[in-house]
Amino acid sequence: MKHLSLAARYRPQTFAEVAGQDTVKTVLSRAAAEDRVAAAYLLSGTRGVGKTTIARIFAKALNCEHAPGPEPCNQCAQCRKITQGSHVDVAEIDGASNNSVEDARALRETIGYAPMEGRYKVFIIDEAHMLSRNAFNALLKTLEEPPANVVFIFATTEVHKFPITIVSRCQHFVFRHLGEEALHAHLRGVLDREGIAYEDGALRLIARRAAGSVRDSMSLLDQTLALGGDRLTSEMTREVLGLAGQELFGSLFEALAARDCAAVTELAARLFRQGVDIGFFVRELSGHLRTLFLLRQAGAAMLPHLGLTRDEAACWQAIAPHFSAAHLHAAWQMTLDAQRGIVQNPEPAAALELLLLNLALLPQLLPLDQLPGTTGATAAPLPENAPPATPSVRAEAAPSACAPSSVEPRRAPGTPPERRADPPRQENGRPRPRQASSAASPAEEETDGDDPAPAARERDQEPSWRPAAAERVETAPAQAAQAPDSPRAAPKAVAVTAPPETLPPADEPQSVPGGKPAATPTGTPAAPPDWQLFCAFCEAEQAAGRDAPPPWLLRQMRADWTDESLRLHCGAAQIFNQADKHRPLITAALARYGAGSPALELLPPRHEDDARPARSRSELIEEFRQRPEMQDCLQLLDATIMDCTRTLN
Repeated sequence: MKHLSLAARYRPQTFAEVAGQDTVKTVLSRAAAEDRVAAAYLLSGTRGVGKTTIARIFAKALNCEHAPGPEPCNQCAQCRKITQGSHVDVAEIDGASNNSVEDARALRETIGYAPMEGRYKVFIIDEAHMLSRNAFNALLKTLEEPPANVVFIFATTEVHKFPITIVSRCQHFVFRHLGEEALHAHLRGVLDREGIAYEDGALRLIARRAAGSVRDSMSLLDQTLALGGDRLTSEMTREVLGLAGQELFGSLFEALAARDCAAVTELAARLFRQGVDIGFFVRELSGHLRTLFLLRQAGAAMLPHLGLTRDEAACWQAIAPHFSAAHLHAAWQMTLDAQRGIVQNPEPAAALELLLLNLALLPQLLPLDQLPGTTGATAAPLPENAPPATPSVRAEAAPSACAPSSVEPRRAPGTPPERRADPPRQENGRPRPRQASSAASPAEEETDGDDPAPAARERDQEPSWRPAAAERVETAPAQAAQAPDSPRAAPKAVAVTAPPETLPPADEPQSVPGGKPAATPTGTPAAPPDWQLFCAFCEAEQAAGRDAPPPWLLRQMRADWTDESLRLHCGAAQIFNQADKHRPLITAALARYGAGSPALELLPPRHEDDARPARSRSELIEEFRQRPEMQDCLQLLDATIMDCTRTLN
């Protein structure tokens, strides 16, 4: 006689016999009892949790001779035929092999006929996610307006593949994994009916290995019982299913506590020789780390919540004191994170060995803020058995990048502290250009003799923040020269924040940025100011929200600045027109800048410039690339100039 598997022999025939899924059973049983049946049901969930079983029980409850009722009787002719799969009004269709639009059309044609034997025509479509899109579309109208006494039941493990138009026409029930306790109780009931003696630890192993699937647990139980014997033991279960034993885990945790890498490597090789299921081993390791962590934190008070046998509880209570709570917590987190990667890794054995070595060496890893030589942190002592640190790790911390300079210029009353631009930093493998600055920093000016080393050291210690454009206003060197006793030369120019509100009154002599004397009370400048500094001043004014000519426009012009006049050469007609439009703003900015009221003259582009020999496309692109205003765009954004043409004015 052919052997009937335990899964088929003990398949539930009523809602009450189904393990778990209490909500789904209650809803469907009540719908059958009150005869309030929907046109379509969608049952989704992982494998082996009872989707097809409940669909068959529901079909029997609808067509039972004693219906309507909450449960099928399983004694009448209708129930027996459905159980045997020979009922003419209950069709169970495999969606994987009947997934074409022709199959859906044939099904739609048979729907129009009334039930022949039962009260309802029930169509159970298993693995319904395998239906093609055209097949789903062919069923849309039928599901929306089905004939009387027709019920569709879709069962699937991949509900995300269902069109939303189908899901919206169905009552959707999600089947969940069964817990370890529910599976353990189900297996215990099966063995009691079979009359087989068993160890409770063996059933818990099978329930844990099944990972929430009833069908998997029944298959694993059938596989273990095939070895024979009068009693189902934990040792037999581990041997058949390829599971690591308790003594192996005890040896592993002993090696982890001693940080014995050689013992850990030997245990990993032993696992591979025994053919242990690596995926389940990592799951068990994660569960044991959780047990140890909870015992380390709460002690014996946690035992009732862990579901351990007396021997297991004594074993883990003896191991827990050998680890710190932080070590166990970090190891538990690391194992959970590595679980999926180990199973899917092309070299799972090597991945598992690396994980075990990391767990052993975990106490020797230090937080970054405790590494010796870290700036701003106190060096913590290395743990025991830690390898000697490399010279680069034990080196003394470098001086802080934000440390103040030994010579600090005096500031005007009410002005904020000095700020300097930061050195170039790396972004995506490319150096970030330093923001253009018109004046040298004190570090670049304060050099002793011809030795450039002090200036280089000062540049290396510049702060890592960049000042705003509105803060790049310079004071006269006379303010920094008030310390005659200083052993080092005073800087020529110092970058400080000087809002317009703090400037001296108009009747006092002022200084022009760049180290040149400003206009005297008569309004005549002693020396022509620098045009680039004036452009930077206008940029700062715009950043502060005050009216100023556009800096991009000013940088497009060449300036001839004398004591009494300012000639601006415009290279293009558009630049000339824009400059003439902004003439009042330029004049007002010159007055605020302290340059007096020079005669402003705008010179249009010369015609002989337009008559220059035509240049090639590559020459124009190269000229455009060398412009200062394009450097930030080209370097920061990694931009490329694709084309460039010269426009005649």
